[in-house]
Amino acid sequence: MPQYETVIGLEVHVELKTRAKIFCDSTTEFGGAPNTHVCPVCLGLPGVLPVVNKKVVEYAIRAALALNCKIARFSKFDRKNYYYPDMPKNYQISQHDLPIAKHGYLKIDTENGAKKIGITRLHMEEDSGKLVHQGTITASPFSLVDYNRAGVPLIEVVSEPDLRSPEEARQYMEKLRAIILYTGISDCKMEEGSLRCDANISVRPVGTDGFGTKAEIKNLNSFKALQRSLNFEIERQIKTLEAGGRIIQETRTWDEGKGETLSLRSKEHAHDYRYLPDPDLVPLLIDRQWVEDICGSLPELPDHRRERYIKEYGLPDYDAAILTNTKELADYFEDCVKVCPNPKAVSNWIMGDFTRLLNLHGLEITECKITPQNLASLLGLIEQGTISGKIAKTVFAEMFAGGTDAETIVKEKGLVQISDKGAVIAIVEEVLVTNPGPVADFRAGRERALGFLVGRVMKATQGKANPELVNKLLREKL
Repeated sequence: MPQYETVIGLEVHVELKTRAKIFCDSTTEFGGAPNTHVCPVCLGLPGVLPVVNKKVVEYAIRAALALNCKIARFSKFDRKNYYYPDMPKNYQISQHDLPIAKHGYLKIDTENGAKKIGITRLHMEEDSGKLVHQGTITASPFSLVDYNRAGVPLIEVVSEPDLRSPEEARQYMEKLRAIILYTGISDCKMEEGSLRCDANISVRPVGTDGFGTKAEIKNLNSFKALQRSLNFEIERQIKTLEAGGRIIQETRTWDEGKGETLSLRSKEHAHDYRYLPDPDLVPLLIDRQWVEDICGSLPELPDHRRERYIKEYGLPDYDAAILTNTKELADYFEDCVKVCPNPKAVSNWIMGDFTRLLNLHGLEITECKITPQNLASLLGLIEQGTISGKIAKTVFAEMFAGGTDAETIVKEKGLVQISDKGAVIAIVEEVLVTNPGPVADFRAGRERALGFLVGRVMKATQGKANPELVNKLLREKL
């Protein structure tokens, strides 16, 4: 409703792609039989001592720098105390008042241009175990627990409450995912829980400065779930307020089947967790030179790469945004441009048939059989007039399926474009004789009739006639 404004902040958990867990040497490999990727440390057995994994600290700094955060000189780990069956120690090792990084931002695109979304903090913590239910958590008669995930290293990225719509929240998540993927610290596979989100949402009357009472929606593991759950929660909160009720601060869960959020428990405040410094882990003193070395190892990030594509290759902003969405796609584009002098043509094919076939077959770019050199070769055949754009699509599909180069496919299947004027003109004359109606329509000023006649010629030549030559000859004859 126009008299209400939505306020959203996101807490995003990113699972780090390290070999070992954050405080022990147990594997972080996804899957495995329940409770097999565990050891006395991540199970919290009496007498064990955690030891911090240095690679986790490095990856946290790497992410923080990519998100424009300030790295703390002094940082420490804390115990977040609460009871829940997925926490074997009854506390989670996290960071509270002295996180490793603060005060960052990223930019999203809105109808009014770029918008800067603040990042309050970025901190390290251990993941909890996984509760397994029969159906949904609210309907299951029991909970089973798998501790394989307990102790897997996470960073939590907490945004400022700067998001004003579910669409902005989705864009923020997509942008954050792209940046994290560029840094190489996580695979961000939402379906495996490597990237998941808790959304804090409230509504307030337009024009007021104070925040309304918020609800937290836990463990959203897809962009679709994030946007749908926020849309539902906005409507629920506004309806409650309009009916004279009040919003309760609580934790809710998203039920995909019902398409609604459901209450789980009242929301705790920070003091309810009884944070205290972890006595088993020494504070971290971050060396400035180490931070500079990590900063120097970062790749070119999406925003900078996007701007460069616009300036260097003359691409539209839309193309540049799509191509830089993942590092793999951007790298593939640049490898193609190295051997093909037409960046826009490369962009069109990558955003079109290339991406369509990858999605259709569920493949990653690294699994595609079409090398940048082969794509460049196909575009060269189009540029030279050897094959038409229509035939090129057929050739491309063959290349995608078998990895054969374009020239071989064109030669073996006899797909060379007919550009001989004498060969085409005879077919053009026959089409004009056998289609008097469209001929009369064209001569009466109906330009669309020409398209029908072109189609007839192309059909007669099995798509091999040069389209430009066909158009030219038809107009001359007409």
